[in-house]
Amino acid sequence: MNSNASVLKSFSCLAALTASAVLSGPVDAESRPVTVKISVDTAGLDLSRPADAREVYQRLYFAARTACSNGNRVGLEPPSSFVACYERALGDAVHSVNRPQLNRVYLANHTSRDAETYGIEVSPRMAAK
Repeated sequence: MNSNASVLKSFSCLAALTASAVLSGPVDAESRPVTVKISVDTAGLDLSRPADAREVYQRLYFAARTACSNGNRVGLEPPSSFVACYERALGDAVHSVNRPQLNRVYLANHTSRDAETYGIEVSPRMAAK
């Protein structure tokens, strides 16, 4: 039991750090690039369980949307293409976490080509669905 808890704890830290790093987008503030970072909390979630993977995906989804919009930040313009920023932030975050169950949730909402673009591993069985 302790080994599972330590794996989950280290994954939680890893997911938060990678999501923070990946869910960031440069935004111009008076011609100076600004990086927007958003941490995604995964504490208490087990990505081997489908429901928890869907919850993490939803949190990444909302973080990506916030990072790529104005996010209530005064004086910063959003990226020129919200869709491109959002898709990249979400795809890169899922790729960074690299858990099969989360990859399945991503594939349920995106095409195999989208997954390939961001290096998300998709088994042939999942791609056929």
